[in-house]
Amino acid sequence: MRLQCEVEVVSRLLPTCGLQGRGRGTRALLSLGRPPGRARGGGGGGIYLMVCTARDRVGARYKVQENIERFFTRFVEEGKATVRLREPAVDVRLSKANASNLKNFLSAVRLAHQGTDIGALPLSALVPAKTSEVEKPKTKMIITSRRDYPLTKNFPYSLEHLQASYCKLARIDTRVLCLKKLRKLDLSHNHIKQLPASIGDLTCLQELNLHDNHLESFSGALCNSTLQKSLQFLDLSQNKIKALPIQFCQLRELVNLKLDDNELIRLPFKIGRLDRLRFLSAARNKLPFLPSDFRKLCLENLDLFGNPFEQPNPLVPNIQLKIPLTLLECAARATVNYRIPYGCHLLPSHLCEDLEVAKTCQCGSACLSSFIQITVTTNLHHVAHTVVLVDNMGGTEAPIISYFCSLHCYSQFLDRYLQSNA
Repeated sequence: MRLQCEVEVVSRLLPTCGLQGRGRGTRALLSLGRPPGRARGGGGGGIYLMVCTARDRVGARYKVQENIERFFTRFVEEGKATVRLREPAVDVRLSKANASNLKNFLSAVRLAHQGTDIGALPLSALVPAKTSEVEKPKTKMIITSRRDYPLTKNFPYSLEHLQASYCKLARIDTRVLCLKKLRKLDLSHNHIKQLPASIGDLTCLQELNLHDNHLESFSGALCNSTLQKSLQFLDLSQNKIKALPIQFCQLRELVNLKLDDNELIRLPFKIGRLDRLRFLSAARNKLPFLPSDFRKLCLENLDLFGNPFEQPNPLVPNIQLKIPLTLLECAARATVNYRIPYGCHLLPSHLCEDLEVAKTCQCGSACLSSFIQITVTTNLHHVAHTVVLVDNMGGTEAPIISYFCSLHCYSQFLDRYLQSNA
């Protein structure tokens, strides 16, 4: 019988010499069995507990029968236990073990100590451990060239941080998508054109770096995946993305978003829903203006340098009013204004999508397809503590879209605007 865990063998004579143990275990493989070549027979006198580590793969053996003074199992549910031996006077401290496997292993050791017949014990051959059995599970792998990329063997399933940069990857390796413990995935400086939906199955993924690839889009399916609850850092800079999907703002845990050097003509319509976002960089894109929801952000750092922002003119509105309002518009406004629950089980899916992108008038009311649209200047310091200059002239202002649900609301705004510029 074998058990993988961390082990510390502490001599009980150390305190008499004024010494003490290190207090931390070493990755080890414990085996309960008989040395090779021993004749099989009754009695348990030939049964040993063997501890193999990376430094000592041959292992240290300890006799078991009538040689155990006490078991300490108070924290066995946490994967911890101690086996106190009489000769030599040592404590074998076990930790970071699977609780179920630890219980079974201790039961077998207890039976061997009591002299139970060998045939009734789940014994293993006491042979040196393999390197893979005693090495600490690998949690980090960094690959920075095509030459070093593994082609014939799998990635360690224990990986939490994987970087595979400058490897000329045209797609994401399916073996990477099986690494369920990944927290940080860096695939920067490759040739990736498309992201598979299955990347959303990496339930622990917190950081995704796709800087300098050939991406043209970011799938809405990824925004509806478990990434909603885990993803905190996303780098899509230096790609060929023109727009992000409506669903992008469902990635509500995002803290840091990098979109520099793409071909973006607009930011996500409901970007204000990213209430945890603190760092936003979208420099050197093709943004003519910012969405109205941009005002809701509360950032620490904002970089929009190098975008061809248009000069706003509130006196030239884009009027899309429908008078009288259609029944659909009235129903949509009421649904949003009164916060009436809706979903695809109640309404056609295209109506639900329309409601998700309803505009908000400055009076607080909603509008769908009947509105007046203008662009106004806003100082970016209203949404960010630190703002990188928008242009080489030292400006920190940018045009932002504003919507009005009626001529009345627009005329009220116009009066205030003309008075402030009189």
